[in-house]
Amino acid sequence: MSRRSLPVALLVIGTLLFSACSTSQGTAAPSTGGASAPAASAPTGSTEASGSPATASGKPISGSLMVGAKYGCKPIPCKPEGEGAADEIATTRYDVFAKNHPDVKIEFTEADFNAQQFLTAVAAGNPPDVIRMDRAIIGTYVAQGALDPLDTCISDFGIDMSQYREPAVAAVTVDGKVYGIPEFYDSRIILINDSVITEAGLKPEDIDTSNWDKLKSVNEKLLKKDGDKVTRIGFDPKLPEFLPLWAKANGASIVSDDGKTSQLEDPKVAEALDFAASLIKAHGTAAAFLDFRGNGKGGKDFFGPDNQFKEDTLGAMPMEQWYLNVLASNTPDEKIDFQPFKDKTGQPISFSGGSTWAIPSSAKNKDAACAFMKEITLPDTWFAAAQVRADKRKADKAPFTGVYTGNKLADEKIFGQLVNDQTAGAYLPGVQLVQQTSDVAFSLPPIAAAEEFQRIWQDAVNRVLNEGVSAQDALTQADGEAQNAIDSAQH
Repeated sequence: MSRRSLPVALLVIGTLLFSACSTSQGTAAPSTGGASAPAASAPTGSTEASGSPATASGKPISGSLMVGAKYGCKPIPCKPEGEGAADEIATTRYDVFAKNHPDVKIEFTEADFNAQQFLTAVAAGNPPDVIRMDRAIIGTYVAQGALDPLDTCISDFGIDMSQYREPAVAAVTVDGKVYGIPEFYDSRIILINDSVITEAGLKPEDIDTSNWDKLKSVNEKLLKKDGDKVTRIGFDPKLPEFLPLWAKANGASIVSDDGKTSQLEDPKVAEALDFAASLIKAHGTAAAFLDFRGNGKGGKDFFGPDNQFKEDTLGAMPMEQWYLNVLASNTPDEKIDFQPFKDKTGQPISFSGGSTWAIPSSAKNKDAACAFMKEITLPDTWFAAAQVRADKRKADKAPFTGVYTGNKLADEKIFGQLVNDQTAGAYLPGVQLVQQTSDVAFSLPPIAAAEEFQRIWQDAVNRVLNEGVSAQDALTQADGEAQNAIDSAQH
């Protein structure tokens, strides 16, 4: 993997990149580039002492720190290295750490997490000292012994784990041991196209996932077809990706709480899949629906001004909260309503994901890695980064809908001080709903064969959609495959 050494002084004074939105891994929107903004100074209270901060035991933090992530700027001048470079939310926080730890020489791999490269580096004893990865896959690398438990890190550096959102911590906890420090935090709400539901004689509250019979009828009222061709999606259930959310709404989970037992064959999971798939099949065929969603106006300009809400090619859909910023930036005047996703008892629920920082088992500078993870996820550090983004958006006369972190205290400060009806505009109710539903979100537990498990259940969903296989048959077959994968990975 390539490595770029970034001298500490230059990290602090380098200008920063701008991207469309800052999200966790797995849901990130493409970077749009843009103008630069000044780096932030160290936030108050974000470090133990000036000079060379030490651990709680007094050991100084120094040496080289290899960070498994992108920075994306050359020192002088700092210019974008293309799509995918780190944005100001990342670089501001990295710069804060650099300023507060002048005796640490920081390098970045300039690459996103790559499983094969990572495991090869761990086996060779030469991995990054700290890595950024999706919480959804961390169980795989814990099972392989590639990551260190962070008990000593947390105690020696006084990391307060109660500041992080519970679902995010649960997603990185295996057998009582924490293996990651949460970074970003995704949650899902329902976005509703006001003009489409008004045309259909409906109200936003009619989009209610707790009443499946009613939702089926609403879907049929909202969708449009021209013969066999879909011209408007009614309610998009977001399959296959959101199966865990539909299952939870039906009182089931696709895997046990400890992540060791597949529960895909649970009849309640099959019932949830049957219903969600029926919303797609109501459009004619799954193939026609998916083609329109991906290639027609349902998806061709998903990140642009001619998106599906502007073009009225969608009635409603559940979606990660980062999409609010995409819509606010491209269609600030579009009338969109918001509802929580509800389970069948009427209670709001949400499905959470996001990124985490972790320390490889063969890392060389674990003290610096721990200090790095702590500092870049502190409330004041997050707020400093959010302030840079808010200022940048204000200068560009663009909306700012917030930065969604895994740190509850950071979110309270960001959304309490930086986000309001002037900055978020018509999307403020959606932002507020996200904040309300973040605390009722669930996450999948760490799974020893996480990527394989996901591939298996998504393949099962696709067989139901595209091959006419019954949900119960597809999930029963998938359950056996998934359990074998989990068992093999654990051994």
